Amino acid sequence: MEIDWEEFKKRFPNLAREIENRVQAINIGGVRTYNVEEFDELKMPDAISYLRRCETEEQAMEVIDYLERKGEITREYADALRKQLKEKGVRSFGSLKKPDYYMRKYYYGNP
Repeated sequence: MEIDWEEFKKRFPNLAREIENRVQAINIGGVRTYNVEEFDELKMPDAISYLRRCETEEQAMEVIDYLERKGEITREYADALRKQLKEKGVRSFGSLKKPDYYMRKYYYGNP
């Protein structure tokens, strides 16, 4: 169903006001640029998957340095990750993956 903004405002005035005033806006700290359907972090984790395991910025910096040194990520990508880490912190990569994360996600279906 397609509806123009003016009609939406007439039908849902309170919701329209909340959207316009950004009452419940949530900032998104990161976006993955690959096709999620083709990505299986269990079989092939990426840098972000590893960084979400880190509890401190120091741990995250070690992970970035290691991945760059081993050639898993490019220098440019490593620099971008370092910049994000420095400016926004370790949780900007996503919520902390606890030790049973994969069991809950893939076995129980509840990450």
